[in-house]
Amino acid sequence: MSERQEEQKRHLQLMKRGADGNEEYSGTFQEEDDSVEMRDVQDELQVRHTPCNVTHKRKVKWHYQSQIHITVWKNKKALENKVGETMQDRTLRNWFKVTIPWGRKYDKEWLMNSIQNHCSVPFTPVDFHYVRNRARFFIQDSSIASELKDVSYKICDEENQKICIFVNKCAAPFSVQNKLEPEEMYQLEMTMNKRYDVTQQALDLQTLRFDPDLVGHEIDIILNRRNCMSAALKIIEKNFPNLLSLNLCNNKLYQLDGLCDIIPKAPMIKILNLSNNELSSTWEVSKIKGLKLEELWLEGNPLCDTFSDQLTYVSVIRSYFPKLRCLDGQNFTSPTALDISSPDLVKPCQKTCKEPEELRNLIRQFLRQYYSLYDNGDRQGLLAAYHEESCFSLSVSSNPEDIALNSLCDIYKESRNMKMIKDDYLRLQLLKHTKHDVVRSLCVLPKTQHDLNSFVVDLLIQTDTMLCFSVHGVFKEVEGSSQGSLRAFVRTFITTPGCCSNLCIMNDELFVRVATAREAQCSLSLQTPTSVFNFKPTLSQEQQEMVQSFSTQSGMNFHWSQKCLQDNEWNYIKACEVFIMLKTEGRIPMEAFQ
Repeated sequence: MSERQEEQKRHLQLMKRGADGNEEYSGTFQEEDDSVEMRDVQDELQVRHTPCNVTHKRKVKWHYQSQIHITVWKNKKALENKVGETMQDRTLRNWFKVTIPWGRKYDKEWLMNSIQNHCSVPFTPVDFHYVRNRARFFIQDSSIASELKDVSYKICDEENQKICIFVNKCAAPFSVQNKLEPEEMYQLEMTMNKRYDVTQQALDLQTLRFDPDLVGHEIDIILNRRNCMSAALKIIEKNFPNLLSLNLCNNKLYQLDGLCDIIPKAPMIKILNLSNNELSSTWEVSKIKGLKLEELWLEGNPLCDTFSDQLTYVSVIRSYFPKLRCLDGQNFTSPTALDISSPDLVKPCQKTCKEPEELRNLIRQFLRQYYSLYDNGDRQGLLAAYHEESCFSLSVSSNPEDIALNSLCDIYKESRNMKMIKDDYLRLQLLKHTKHDVVRSLCVLPKTQHDLNSFVVDLLIQTDTMLCFSVHGVFKEVEGSSQGSLRAFVRTFITTPGCCSNLCIMNDELFVRVATAREAQCSLSLQTPTSVFNFKPTLSQEQQEMVQSFSTQSGMNFHWSQKCLQDNEWNYIKACEVFIMLKTEGRIPMEAFQ
């Protein structure tokens, strides 16, 4: 036999070994989400057909005397019969990774329902999770993968932006490659049964990895891993579907992608303990907002240190769980100010604030809380301040000949300045509607620091069911290409009374422009803002009605309508005549109509 023939024979033997299923590619790289990028299909196939790739399985032995555990890696035992190999091949092969760029900004339930509604065949997503700004899950069917490719760009979000979907062939997901063996599942189930309190319908899984029963059987359960969390949730669904209390403290949890699947499996949970873990952002907590929690423990997590004060921390968390009565042991006398389950658009006011001092204190408290969260916290926490059907619009002053104003427009790209936007459809699209749409828009605006000392508040309208006021002031941008730039703003809030003497925002209009030299000079230091607000005199009920009527008839906003009436000594007819004359002469600025 020639040397060439011997080489061909060896090559055929290698190919046969691969075809028999003896090679398995490692799924270790999928344990770290950051390393899972959208690779070329050819690259992944090249990894898949490497004959010497062997799947591993981790085992753990413990040394109790020194309290140190040693992790060793052992090769998984080869399957003894060819039928078993074939079944394993079917499990590990034919997987596809589905990626939605910028999918993080979408709620999981809404996203999956939208995809399913546009897909002609039903499918079950595996390991849904977020990687940076992307949403990702896996499916095991080439026909479904083909259908999902066709769904791309067919779904539009609330901003009428089309959602693209990437589908790539890939290795089996980590939870599938490292699925617990039957004997491991049995031992985990026995351990969880021992930790379940039947009388309280409570399951205590704190420090689960160090449970003596699991350690004694060399079973390593790390709940950060999706295969372990998935196994635990499967047992909960099977044995404890009416679970009321779950304790997951001291498990070093740094993400809750796996835990979010508990919502359909144990929907009755009222008490959840996540204390003393490693959760660094409220974004992780928002993943389980579908639970109707009444008691939650988060103390001991890094996220608790990201808030400037306790009030902001409580407000953010309660925006995710409206029925929450207790947070970290602190009891609340009533549910959150805005209960999203309430169908009422305007809630009746239990007490009318008629005294100017009461109004001042109410608005002071509202602005202090609002801008503390807006400047220093996660703006997602502002959800609690807005009504479900609230609206928001942003307008930026513009002048084609002014370079500073043009740069401002580049930063605040969703400006709804009527002078610049002539397209009615675009005007409608730039009007943000619903609380989630509003807060999503606020989150993409530059980070700021407002000078509370510069605030001047105009109280425009006050009734039993509505409070309308505008805030004038300055702020500084603290990040991006315009870091350090000083801006002036006017913000008009239309609010209704909420529970706990709080205000609920129905309408929010923000106007931003470049601060003048005088405003920059008069502005106090932005390093240590204080709670000082300047209020203009409160209007009488009759004057408020005149302003509202004049604004309706003239088309001007409340601020300019009030100014026109005041300049004409509250003579309504005279103010109308002056308005018509000035408008005819083109002397009324466009900002009066914004």
